[in-house]
Amino acid sequence: MPSENPDIGNAQARKLATLGGRIRAQRKQLKVNATTTAEAAGLSRPTLYRIERGEPSVTMGAYLAVIAALGLDLQLSDPQADKTGADVEVNLPLTIRLTDYPELKRLAWQIHAVDELTPQEALNIYERNWRHVDVAALAPHERALVQQLAAKLGGGRLLV
Repeated sequence: MPSENPDIGNAQARKLATLGGRIRAQRKQLKVNATTTAEAAGLSRPTLYRIERGEPSVTMGAYLAVIAALGLDLQLSDPQADKTGADVEVNLPLTIRLTDYPELKRLAWQIHAVDELTPQEALNIYERNWRHVDVAALAPHERALVQQLAAKLGGGRLLV
């Protein structure tokens, strides 16, 4: 039976929920079912479910096992470094709505009945079709998205 959730406060609860959502998004992106993921991490499926919900009663070791099983990496940041602008963590959205990024929507013309992409899918589309991007027409928020995708998923650069 799961232990009682510790009182961690709203800010930390949101961070755990975000972490759990990111773990679930990676599993879905890899098209791996929950049972297989749980077995690879050495956990039960209910424990994986609790991790994906961001429950604080799950041990940090269990979170780390799932993170490793999915090929993710957990990085901690120093809040003081963030204030000085050094090593600021790039937080990508879990999904990218095509309607928010006109150039991406234009590049994804061949994808039908899809309104949202994962960050990796968006990066792949930008990289495959960069020669068709009107760089001058990129809105500042879309330019920032491309830079964030390259920084977080592309090893720091866009492969074009």
